[in-house]
Amino acid sequence: MIKIKNILFPTDFSPCADYALKYAISFATEYNAKLYLLHAIHQMNVAVGPGGMAYPVLKAYEDMEKEAKKKLQELLTHHVPESIHGENIIVQGVPFMEIITFAKKHEIDLITIATHGRTGLSHMLMGSTAEKVARKAPCPVLCVKHPDYKFVLP
Repeated sequence: MIKIKNILFPTDFSPCADYALKYAISFATEYNAKLYLLHAIHQMNVAVGPGGMAYPVLKAYEDMEKEAKKKLQELLTHHVPESIHGENIIVQGVPFMEIITFAKKHEIDLITIATHGRTGLSHMLMGSTAEKVARKAPCPVLCVKHPDYKFVLP
């Protein structure tokens, strides 16, 4: 029998992620599992010179974290049933690496992640976080594509 105690739901707050949250909630309900809602703030590599560029960069991170906390709390409050034990997590770094690191550290049994279905140049330029997570995760990964986003041949 499959035991799912901890589910990780990484989100970028897109409509695709909102749709994938329904799957994470369904599995959490079915297995009475803990649901971690995680947002990874992509770390910017900015050289800080003697002119003092550090403050604007730090302020930008503070603003992004503040907004992410607000959005995660809205998801937890308005979408996740009270019967599910949920926890909001915010991390900084390369999103796919942070997701995998969190999954290993917290013994995640299932990752439910949205895929945007990008192809061609946009896939090449932006990469696919979901694809990288699926390839490198220590547990099963459910990649959920929003039904309104259709595959288009490049």
